[in-house]
Amino acid sequence: MGDSTRETTDKLDIKFDDKGLVPAIVQDIDSGEILMMAWMNEAALRQTLEVKKATFYSRSRDKMWIKGESSGHVQEVVEVRVDCDQDLVLLKCKSHGPCCHVGYNSCFYRVADADGSLEVVEEKVFDPAKVYK
Repeated sequence: MGDSTRETTDKLDIKFDDKGLVPAIVQDIDSGEILMMAWMNEAALRQTLEVKKATFYSRSRDKMWIKGESSGHVQEVVEVRVDCDQDLVLLKCKSHGPCCHVGYNSCFYRVADADGSLEVVEEKVFDPAKVYK
């Protein structure tokens, strides 16, 4: 059973993991398509709420980053939601370009089959070599 205080409160009380992170899902506000998932620390969440641009924490680079800072494909935050346990964040965004750094609109451009194979089901919308010079 979850923490009933988090489930019923009207105050933001994110349950960060032991590394100080919470998963965040980005969803296109118009189409409903799930675009990506990334991690947020408390500072990234605060900046996202204040600036209205999707901001995350990179575990590999050990720093915060704004989605689209290199590509120009910014995710403008329209609404921030949290799940009932406050251990997951949902960003409903207006997309200013594709989301996936490998060239697709969404990071979820492949379908997994029972045999473990992956099938690409979307078209590439940009060439990453030209965008990330």
